[in-house]
Amino acid sequence: MMGKGLLLRAGLAAAALALTSGLALAGGAAKVDTATSDEYGTYLVNERGMSLYLFEPDDQGRSTCYDACAQAWPPVTTEGQPKARGKTDASLLGASKRKDGARQVTYNGWPLYTFVKDNAPGDTAGQDVEGFGGEWYLVTPEGEHVEHQ
Repeated sequence: MMGKGLLLRAGLAAAALALTSGLALAGGAAKVDTATSDEYGTYLVNERGMSLYLFEPDDQGRSTCYDACAQAWPPVTTEGQPKARGKTDASLLGASKRKDGARQVTYNGWPLYTFVKDNAPGDTAGQDVEGFGGEWYLVTPEGEHVEHQ
């Protein structure tokens, strides 16, 4: 039988994993919003303001990022239809099934990810990074990759 302290620690560990992995909290629908910077213009973020990225090698609608890749670039997952906020176009939001059965949020068909080196809202350390066999980019509200302004 689990003690209350052990149960609490297990719950806190699960919550920390959800926060760092880009998962929708409380098993609900993910929310996709927008942010703006002088350098990149307007781009997609999650409900906590963390930048969202696409991976060029992904087939639109199907992730190719698993294992070590998914540890560095956690997939944004959802239960239910993702919700649009800000300048996000709800008609471009969707979800695709990952190999593990999770539903990953897509935008204009591109699976979305966060980046472990982004520590706070507004961080964009993953923009134009090459890794795991391809380029990573922020995503515009039009569903394209962000270029420098």
